[in-house]
Amino acid sequence: MAQLIVRNLEPEVVDALKQRAARRGRSTEAEHREILREALGRARRPKPLKLLLLGMPAGGEDRDFARRSQKPRRVTL
Repeated sequence: MAQLIVRNLEPEVVDALKQRAARRGRSTEAEHREILREALGRARRPKPLKLLLLGMPAGGEDRDFARRSQKPRRVTL
């Protein structure tokens, strides 16, 4: 595995990274790796189904999907 050293980070950035890692129960280094994966579109964890569903546009009102009460038309073969 390769290593990456990031120099000259502002103390505020380092503190924010540590706080974010603590909120997620990870080490600072693990959080840094996850941020890089997300930024590059290579996050390991898929989005939860709930978030995917909430992100979908509305498909219409319930009445748009109601069954019609009409009898089927007669077909002759």
